Amino acid sequence: MKFIKYGKYTGEPADAIDLEELVKRMGNFFLQSGFESQFYVSQMDPERSMEALREAILRALQEGDLLPDGAMSDELREMLNDSNAMNNEAVKDLLDKLTERLANEGFINPQQPPQVTPPPQTSARGQLGQPQDRVQARFEITDKTIDFLGFKTLQDLLGSLGRSSFGRHDTRDMATGVESGGVSRPYEFGDTLNLDISETLFNAVRREGAKVPIEMTYSDLMVHQCEYQSSCATVVMLDCSHSMILYGEDRFTPAKRVAMALSHLIRTQYPGDTLSLVLFHDSAEEVPLAELARVQVGPYYTNTREGLRMAQRILLRQKKDMRQIVMITDGKPSALTLEDGRIYKNAFGLDPFVVGQTLEEVNKCKRAGIMINTFMLASDYSLVNFVQKITQMCRGKAYFTTPYTLGQYLLMDYMSRKTKQIH
Repeated sequence: MKFIKYGKYTGEPADAIDLEELVKRMGNFFLQSGFESQFYVSQMDPERSMEALREAILRALQEGDLLPDGAMSDELREMLNDSNAMNNEAVKDLLDKLTERLANEGFINPQQPPQVTPPPQTSARGQLGQPQDRVQARFEITDKTIDFLGFKTLQDLLGSLGRSSFGRHDTRDMATGVESGGVSRPYEFGDTLNLDISETLFNAVRREGAKVPIEMTYSDLMVHQCEYQSSCATVVMLDCSHSMILYGEDRFTPAKRVAMALSHLIRTQYPGDTLSLVLFHDSAEEVPLAELARVQVGPYYTNTREGLRMAQRILLRQKKDMRQIVMITDGKPSALTLEDGRIYKNAFGLDPFVVGQTLEEVNKCKRAGIMINTFMLASDYSLVNFVQKITQMCRGKAYFTTPYTLGQYLLMDYMSRKTKQIH
């Protein structure tokens, strides 16, 4: 008699992996900024081959904890930790399935290489095609991945800050509105009719005495006061000169993460605000926020004045109560765009001509009512003095920080609107 033995089906190992946790661990790979190749000048098209993606997935798996113990055999675990794992067929199959899951759930968008048929060679025995060079398949990260990484970064930053209250930006001014936040005051023409019923009735009773009906006059009306909440237009000026990835430290990727977190915060908690992104290097350019995760460092110099000019043009189009520039940089201004379009460059020391023209642009921001908050990722004495001059001229704030604490300071500044300077 034949017996059939059934075992418990545990599923494929690739199905047991939490894709969101995998994407979170691969965040640095998705947001690569050119740090791995410091002499590579980006053309805003980073190398994203499917083979590099599989290697990044393998590194994430080797870190552990992604695959539950019950979903992975001891044999597979040994294969993953083998130095030659990429050549193992079982590991290749696992990586291919995870890549397919990432594509199916909208985290990546695979792009097949173009199919080019070369002109045939005619011979006595028929036609021979030309040998083709192997073209790697590529992929692009999707908006879903960018939004997810921005949310996770924001979540991590807020967790490190402790309790933070969300809402629109509070100011010191009082206004009439829906949420009461202060003592009542007499109604004035144009106020939101958010009546304080008890105070209004008390005024009428005090004037006429306790009788029915109660006769009220215009002067009896009292309205609640609430904190006046303003809207804000923000331009993030992100330094992408080569110094952001030199000297053994990647400063650009953390800055990109913070900008993505700020974008997610504004979109979800401050819907009346606007956020724009300006990259400044040899010149300056406005980049859509959707492209932030894909940009890399380059070219070389730091044209701060051109970045300020572009930021002003963007902010002056915004009809908001507050307008501000958040400048994230690690270096001194070392370039200027001349009137004829040529770029004047001097990377040696603080060039008086460059500094003078840059400070003049800061003065224009002050006259336009635009605040500049500077987040400096370096601590050179000359640069500290330069940033302090900017701060004094436009009554902004200066934060001398590191790539690891940048996000905490920036979000604290954006949400609290305090006037404290952190040095």
